[in-house]
Formats: sequence, C-alpha cells, structure tokens
Amino acid sequence: MKLTKEQVAAVVSEADQKMSDPNYSAIMVGGFVQQQTPVAQFISAHDRELGGAETIVNVLFHCALVAQCFQRNGGRVRTLTYEDLDAAARGEPLARLATAQLPLHEFIKANIEKEEAQKLVAMIALAIHGTA
Repeated sequence: MKLTKEQVAAVVSEADQKMSDPNYSAIMVGGFVQQQTPVAQFISAHDRELGGAETIVNVLFHCALVAQCFQRNGGRVRTLTYEDLDAAARGEPLARLATAQLPLHEFIKANIEKEEAQKLVAMIALAIHGTA
C-alpha cells in the first residue's frame, strides 16, 4: 500500500495538534510498545548509537506515527517479528524507503535530527510497509 503525501500529512497534523496534551506522546509510545514489543526491544538495543533514553522514546513515537499512517489508510499493522526486522534491515533504509514510501521518507527527514534515528524509523517503516 502506497501512502500519499496528504495521508501522511493528515496524521502528522493531528499529532501536532494533540502534542499540547502532555499525555499524548506517552500514550502513543506506550501503545506502540505494547503492540510492537520486538520493535521496542530492537530500538532499545541501539541506545548507544541513539544517545540514550530520550532519543529512544522519540524514535518509538515516530514509529507509532508511521504505524498510524498505515492503520488510518486501510493497512493492517500486525506485530512485527524479528524476521520482519531482519528483512527490513537489508541495504540502506532511507534510500529504500524513498523508493517504497516517499511521503514517509520526507516526514522522517523533516522531523528527526539524528541520522541513526532516521535510519531506525525508516527501517521500521519498511517492515510495516512489507507486512501491511
């Protein structure tokens, strides 16, 4: 399923409005971690490259938004397995995502500063794309 720029923008815009609620990001991250435990464990294992807990939470939040983009537009997001993550880890994730889902690539590049974090979110986006 290819997402459009408008579909991604709608989810991002809604999230932007809800960010005034201090519980919003905690609920998004908590829900994502519950549904996607292997993803959360995989991302947490990169804590050295990411620079600590704050960036891990940021990556998880952006992964939750990516999943929401698929869910809102008819995609079924199942719990990803380690095999799904391995398959998505092949090659350069940002370049692959630009080809597979350009609007998500643009969202990631515009909203996440650290390149290592961008790559992880892109990889998770590819895994979701490959299974949705």
